[in-house]
Amino acid sequence: MVSSVYLFMLVHSLILLLCFHLMVTNSTSSMQSLCDDNESSALLEFKQTFVISQHASDDPFAYPKVATWKSEEGSDCCSWDGVKCNKDTGHVIGLDLGSSCLSGSINSSSTLFLLVHLQSLNLSDNDFNYSNIPSGVDQLSSLRSLNLSSSRFSGQIPSEVLALSKLVFLDLSQNQLKLQKPDLRNLVQKLIHLKNLDLSQVNISSPVPDTLANYSSLSSLFLENCGLSGEFPTDILQLPSLQFLSVRNNPDLTGYLPEFQETSPLKLLTLAGTSFSGGLPASVDNLYSLNELDISSCHFTGLVSSSIGQLSQLTHLDLSRNSFRGQIPSSLANLSQLTFLEVSSNNFSDEAMDWVGKLTKLTHLGLDSINLKGEIPPFLANLTQLDYLSLEFNQLTGKIPSWVMNLTRLTSLALGYNKLHGPIPSSIFELPLVALPWASLIYLELSSNMLQGSLPVPPSSISTYFVENNRFTGKIPPLFCNLSLLHMLDLSNNTLSGMIPECLSNLSNSLSVLNLRGNNFHGAIPQAFEVGSKLKMIDLSQNQLEGPVPRSLTNCTVLESLNLGNNQISDTFPFWLGALPESQVLIIRSNRFHGAIGKPRTNFEFPKLRIIDLSYNSFSGNLPSVYFLDWIAMKSIDADNFTYMQASSGFATQAYKLYDNYTYSMTMTNKGMERVYEKIPGIFRAIDFSSNKFKGEIPTSIRTLKGLHLLNFSCNSLTEIPQQLTEMTFLGFFNVSHNNLTGPIPQWKQFDTFQSDSYEGNPGLCGNPLIRKCGNPKQASPQPSTSEQGQDLEPASRFDRKVVLMGYGSALVFGVIIGYVFTTRKHERFVKTFGRRQQQEGRN
Repeated sequence: MVSSVYLFMLVHSLILLLCFHLMVTNSTSSMQSLCDDNESSALLEFKQTFVISQHASDDPFAYPKVATWKSEEGSDCCSWDGVKCNKDTGHVIGLDLGSSCLSGSINSSSTLFLLVHLQSLNLSDNDFNYSNIPSGVDQLSSLRSLNLSSSRFSGQIPSEVLALSKLVFLDLSQNQLKLQKPDLRNLVQKLIHLKNLDLSQVNISSPVPDTLANYSSLSSLFLENCGLSGEFPTDILQLPSLQFLSVRNNPDLTGYLPEFQETSPLKLLTLAGTSFSGGLPASVDNLYSLNELDISSCHFTGLVSSSIGQLSQLTHLDLSRNSFRGQIPSSLANLSQLTFLEVSSNNFSDEAMDWVGKLTKLTHLGLDSINLKGEIPPFLANLTQLDYLSLEFNQLTGKIPSWVMNLTRLTSLALGYNKLHGPIPSSIFELPLVALPWASLIYLELSSNMLQGSLPVPPSSISTYFVENNRFTGKIPPLFCNLSLLHMLDLSNNTLSGMIPECLSNLSNSLSVLNLRGNNFHGAIPQAFEVGSKLKMIDLSQNQLEGPVPRSLTNCTVLESLNLGNNQISDTFPFWLGALPESQVLIIRSNRFHGAIGKPRTNFEFPKLRIIDLSYNSFSGNLPSVYFLDWIAMKSIDADNFTYMQASSGFATQAYKLYDNYTYSMTMTNKGMERVYEKIPGIFRAIDFSSNKFKGEIPTSIRTLKGLHLLNFSCNSLTEIPQQLTEMTFLGFFNVSHNNLTGPIPQWKQFDTFQSDSYEGNPGLCGNPLIRKCGNPKQASPQPSTSEQGQDLEPASRFDRKVVLMGYGSALVFGVIIGYVFTTRKHERFVKTFGRRQQQEGRN
């Protein structure tokens, strides 16, 4: 009994002693961590240089950390949000203001640089107004970690950053920075202690220095989209501590994969969008720790080794867009942790892929363009976790099976460009409506099949809906009016009928693409396009629409392309569309437009117009000479613009981002031949006023449109060709046949290349290439300009011939490459998965 009491008293005393010790320790610690007054003032003054704005940070969980910073008496800056102090000295050693909604700029006199004891500085995900990184950063000589990513810095990375010799972690990614003087080699030579380096999206434009292979402690290296060139040093891939490597989106960067050692700690290897080539070595199975392997859009060839099936930790595998051949190894079935699998666009043989059904954790599966045949594979029914499924550009046949309704998590489904037929099974509809069952579906692609029946109604979550080039019939269901998130809608080339629902124009605040071409719609075009419309492309051509062009289209202030061709629209020239600042393509061919075009009502109408087609109408009067002076975009040659006209869309789920580029298309007629332009090059400029009732001379003002490639005035009542048209040196197609033209044909430069059918049906014309010669040969060609007189004509002639061939050649390129493209994909998808950035942040 006594011993029990003694033991109790002893334990009680020890507890009291421990509590006293903790109280004293906490009190001492609290006293020691009090912030230095000068540093506290420096922080408060630094805070005052910014405006707090929610738009300054992209992170949805961003909040202004500096809101807790107050100058109240007794306030300890060491307790402020984002501030870390040395417990012994009280000096500020860490400042984390990432995603803090800061908007402003930092100059070299900022009080930030008074915090000379800082070891870690994070200013990522703020808005510094594209200012330069201040040179005063070199005052923070104790920095070991610097993160300025995604904060809208711009300009050259200053040499002062290279003076931070203690840096272990450096992230300057996702800004508008460049690293050229000093360059990447200089940085590698100076910052020799780096373990984590991220310069993604920094304009480096140089090779990767081989001295990086000496960084034995390097753990992560991200050089994405940096303009890297030359051969990537293979030894970097064999660094003993390297866990994360990504050099994606550097198309001029070459390289190959080495033989990997068993000791490699690599967890992430991303080479996507580079020019790496060669084979995938069998020693890839030594990468036991690998979680993510992305070698998509490279130049890899050969067989895919079955040894890849031994990477038991792999969750993400992307082999797409290469030239692999043979069989996709069935050993991939062993990758039980795999959630992402892309093998699209390779030369794989047609082999059974039932093993895919064992990968039940898959959320993303891409099997585009790999020679799949037969019905949609039934093994997909097992993959109930899928949120992304793409089987495009194969040779799949049969009907869409009813079991697809079990894939309830789908957010993106692409079955386009196959040979699927028949109606969509009623068993997958949410009866009694013809509605699709996927409640979270955002992207649906069923294009270019042979699907029939009523148009299926997507869920309200849908953003992109492509079902063009099928055999759907009936009216557009009224439920489409409820699709308030719809961004792109393509129902073209089906057999839909009825009137276009008025409500579709009400969706213009979300829609950017509306394509109803090639159906049987009739009646008037909806009148209620709303203010704030986001429509960039409208194509209602090849229907049976009537009435006038709705004036509410003036609310579509970002509209780039309007195609109303091949309908029964009756109206005068819609001059008021000239007020649309972004209008580039206007096609109203083959309708019932009438009357004179007249003069512009304002000084600048259609300033960006590049393509206009008024053919096969009843326009009359003189050609619009004043308009020709206003069409500024047709005056530029823009020979280096190799892009296509397109609208872009995108959405994000928890697992991935999907970007979709939708290219515009059109049809034009030249010399009786209809040309389908499935893609419209940014360089292309065209005027087609053929088959109308225009009269009088071709105005000389048209010579100012020096960027024109196509000019068609055929089948009118025009009387004279001005000789000054020879100044249009990029003209590749020219047609003035079947008019009342008289006099000499221009004889110089580009006009030497046009054939006689460009002028036929004009008995009064003379000169080459016609048989009828002109009476006065001097009239057939203009006099050389003053600057050319007295010069040797032979060199000038050779130069002019080169100009002619360049212009004519470009037109031939259009005719051959895009003039007859019927199978080109109109929309390209780019998928970016999440995870890499979070992984890196976790290593800070």
